[in-house]
Amino acid sequence: MSTAHTPVLVPQPTGIPLPVPSGRSQPFWEGCRKGRLVLPTCSNCGARALRAFAVCSACHQTTLGWEPSGGRGSLYSWTVVWRPPHPALVVPYAPAVIALDEGWWFLSAVVGCAPDTLHEGMALEVAFHPASETIDLPYFHPLGG
Repeated sequence: MSTAHTPVLVPQPTGIPLPVPSGRSQPFWEGCRKGRLVLPTCSNCGARALRAFAVCSACHQTTLGWEPSGGRGSLYSWTVVWRPPHPALVVPYAPAVIALDEGWWFLSAVVGCAPDTLHEGMALEVAFHPASETIDLPYFHPLGG
């Protein structure tokens, strides 16, 4: 299929529903504003977490830390949304699970390519896009693209 008339996946515009940072997740959002991907880890045992935690699921300590990521990984799973659940969202968009090189699983969206070019194992890297005056969101685009 030719991608000449296929839309390119783009970051969402300002005005979409935004996450509300919590005290625990603030380091993540500050990293995004600075163009850095930092991810939750337990400072006690080194366990990687899917989100900021109050208690580590591995060692049961309250030692939340933040580890920098190189922001590269591969496409593990995705879908393409053509009917937005909110009128402010632009379609198509491709929410995806990214397998980061450091071993984390990260939920984001893929941009910078046509939906029909997405494939398992596609090499991706993070880029940050403003969603408001205070929130930048991490999106992933094809490596080198």
